Amino acid sequence: MMHKFLMSVYKEMLLLKRDFGGLVILFVMPLVLIVTITLIQDSTFKSIHETKIPVLLVDYDTNEISKTVKQNLNQSGSFEVITKIDGHTINEAAAKDAVFKGKYQLAIIIPAKLSQDLQLKVNQNVEKILGNFGMGDTTAVQKNSKILPKEIRLYFDPATQLTFKNAVKSAIDKMISQIETQSIYATFQDQLGESDTPLFDQKSFISFKEIVPKIDNKEIVPNSVQHNVPAWALFAIFFVVVPLSINIVKEKSQGTLIRLITNPVPYAIVIFGKTATYLIICMIQFFLMVAVGVYLFPYLGLPMLDVNGKLLLMSLVAFFSGLAAIGFGILLGTIAKTQEQSAPFGATSVVILAAIGGVWVPVFAMPKIMQYVSHVSPMNWGLNAFYDVLLRNSGILEILPEIILLLLFFILTTAIAILYDKKKRAV
Repeated sequence: MMHKFLMSVYKEMLLLKRDFGGLVILFVMPLVLIVTITLIQDSTFKSIHETKIPVLLVDYDTNEISKTVKQNLNQSGSFEVITKIDGHTINEAAAKDAVFKGKYQLAIIIPAKLSQDLQLKVNQNVEKILGNFGMGDTTAVQKNSKILPKEIRLYFDPATQLTFKNAVKSAIDKMISQIETQSIYATFQDQLGESDTPLFDQKSFISFKEIVPKIDNKEIVPNSVQHNVPAWALFAIFFVVVPLSINIVKEKSQGTLIRLITNPVPYAIVIFGKTATYLIICMIQFFLMVAVGVYLFPYLGLPMLDVNGKLLLMSLVAFFSGLAAIGFGILLGTIAKTQEQSAPFGATSVVILAAIGGVWVPVFAMPKIMQYVSHVSPMNWGLNAFYDVLLRNSGILEILPEIILLLLFFILTTAIAILYDKKKRAV
């Protein structure tokens, strides 16, 4: 039985050796893909100080508020404030035209007399409050003219993502709220005290602080490499579904499978021979991906993939992910009747599994219904296990549920393939 198994593996190796172009696609395409995608996505993981978005600022106020807004935008490190184009000070019409044509993502228009009118409005409110306590002149408050609300206008490039719009609007709203609060404090100061010592502490009482997990007193900061290497390694592993299913269909159509079984060689031995062969390919793909993350990425200006103390567990996840992919390929190749059926369906199904599994779009960003659907994708199980090892510092017990699911998926798909083939030949 062992001799038949080894001969089956040898046969698969010969078939792969003859399909050199297919091997190149299996190994080269994922490497090109992971380098390209990681380079593109790396900017989203970098510090905000490394990437600045040019912002047009049209200042009709030229007073305290506009100065504060401009200062805060510069200090944020996320924006590059532009007030002139080609040496000319921009107005609202020019800013609007430049943004709507896609030359800039954002323009901020600060209206005239914003600082002056805000101070007048604050004075009215403070005098009214103090007047109600008998500490001010209520008749003076009543004589004050009505001040209309002001608005800071924002122009966004129509192609700008909604998340970016919401983040900018939230940041500017926070800035203006702080300015209004400081104006109110300062006005109360003027009305209630003559001393130079502040009566009110104007510093924010509530703040936010992100607590980053640490290992050996070193913060774990996720980067594009830690997300892309496991994600696209899984995609590469599952892409073996295509050549594997084509191989099985080809053997059936050429009569090779019939000759093997009449030797006699049980179909299970043929299946396990294919499993061993393609599992080797999956592991080679995985180690190539890891090697790119460790050795090549630093030369491209990308973070190095840190696999210290994690490579064994990552290899374990890759091993069982490979089994799941092979099981799916065997099932597809057994059921498909022609290569025209297996090839398109295999490629499309891998793309769908990757999409719903969180390889392209994070699961939390999906609609609720798709979040539930993602749990049935073996790619999602493998990806979660990789993230547990790389980003959450998990051990074997934490990734055991995902490994068991991947193993059960392989057993189920392989069993169905064997039973289907046996029933079909019995007819």
